[in-house]
This record gives sequence, C-alpha cells and structure tokens, in this order.
Amino acid sequence: MSSHDNERKVGIPPKLDKKAYEKELERLQADLVAMQQWVIENGERVCLIFEGRDAAGKGSAIKRITQYLNPRHSRIVALPAPTEREQTQWYFQRYIQHLPAAGEIVIFDRSWYNRAGVERVMGFCTEAQYHRFLRQAPDFERMLVEDRIRLIKYWFSVSDEEQEARFRSRAQDPMRRWKLSPMDVQSISRWEDYSRAKDAMFAATDTPWGRWYTVESEDKKRSRINVIHDILQRVPWGYVEPQEIEIPSRPPEKGYSRPDRSDYVYVEDVASSLEAAPKSKAKTKRS
Repeated sequence: MSSHDNERKVGIPPKLDKKAYEKELERLQADLVAMQQWVIENGERVCLIFEGRDAAGKGSAIKRITQYLNPRHSRIVALPAPTEREQTQWYFQRYIQHLPAAGEIVIFDRSWYNRAGVERVMGFCTEAQYHRFLRQAPDFERMLVEDRIRLIKYWFSVSDEEQEARFRSRAQDPMRRWKLSPMDVQSISRWEDYSRAKDAMFAATDTPWGRWYTVESEDKKRSRINVIHDILQRVPWGYVEPQEIEIPSRPPEKGYSRPDRSDYVYVEDVASSLEAAPKSKAKTKRS
C-alpha cells in the first residue's frame, strides 16, 4: 500500500444529519458569495483544480460551490479530448487561455493533470511526454503563483468499493447514465495502475507553491462541506460592504397600450394540471 493512496481501506464515516448539513451548506454558500465579491472588488484571480478518482464526487461539489456565484465572474472548465491541432501544441497551451483574469474564479473539473492520470494509465501519451509533464508542471504552476494567481489543488479520494457502488447506481439511473463512460468503467480494472500514477504525480507536483489537499469523499455531503470550508480558509478574503441599491418608484403611465394577447404565441400551460384542487367549504348546521 502506497503512502499517498490508502483509498482501499477508508472507513465508512457516519452519515451527516440532513438538516444540519443543509444549514451548514447554506451558510458556507453565503460565505462563498461574499468571498466572490471580495475577489471582484480586489481584482483577485482564483484557480481551483479538482482532480480525483472517477465518481469521487468532484462534480457534485463543484455544483454546490457555484450554485449561487455570479456566473459573469466564475467559470467551470471541463475540456474535451484535445483536437488534432491541440495535440501539436505545447501541452499546457490549451489550458492557459482558461486561466482567471482579474476578479474571476475558475474551477478546473480535471485539468492539465490528465497527462499524469488517464493519459498515463491508458497510454494516450508517450513516456517522453509523461516525464516531460512531471518536470514542467511544478515550474508552470510556480509561474502562475509568482504572477499572483491563487492556485489551490484538490484530490478527491474514494474507496474502490464505494466507487463501484456509484458506478452501478449511475448505470441504473437514466438521468445520470451519461456520467458513466467506457473510460470510467476501466478505472475499476485499472485501480492499482491509477494508484501508482497518482503516487508518482503527488511525488513530482506536491510543491510548497502548489500543494495537494486531499478531500475524503466516501460521504459526498461530508466532502462538500469540507472542501467549501477549506476554500474559504485558503483564500484570505474579507467582507465587502455591498453598495446600496435604491429601487426607484415606477413612473406614471403615459398611455401605453399593450397589443392584444391573441397576437402572441404562448407555450401551453401544462403546469395548470399541478394546481391544488380548491378546498371545499364545510357546511355547518345551526340548531
């Protein structure tokens, strides 16, 4: 068993109380909104890297992080496989254009670390390309940090038993089946290969300026609370007093007449079938 990857023997943590989880999540999400305002006001650049096992809960955590953020100042980057042209570029080149500008938060749902993980295990890169990446990644990230980009890297850890259970659940759910790809399924048979690749990646890229922070994700609710709390701790934000917004009174009408409703095409009101039936008034008898 490697020192970095003890995911096979992770104990099952007790379930969080649902009401306590929802209350704490709402509080943390409110703080994320306040943190984003600080990022905007101060022209900060925040880059969050989310990596980890397939089905480890990265996507659901990102969904909760971004749920109430201003989408004009936050982005999720989940790049597809590189095109033929991109394959001829410097490896980091296609990621650079997605880095945050002033006032932005960018979350990479998988990142340049694809080369150290799936590309390495599945043979999508050469040995030379792989080792070049391990040499260059720390220097690349050092340049980002030196340019005052706040870089925070998270690894979501899940046990093999829980990963397989989530795969089976997705396979049986038509609403989530799209999340399960042939590549994901292969991660079961290649568990140890991915473990070795992760160990090598950590050894080469866990640097003082680009540390890896592991998120135990055997319980998704617990991992969401923990990663949001950690983000709020690592970004040195402060509350920004919101600008007072005065809602003006509506001016008096000036004779505008709306065209007849029959001139428009409306969508069918299928929601009317969900209306609650009117309550019948009980008749009372008087003696």
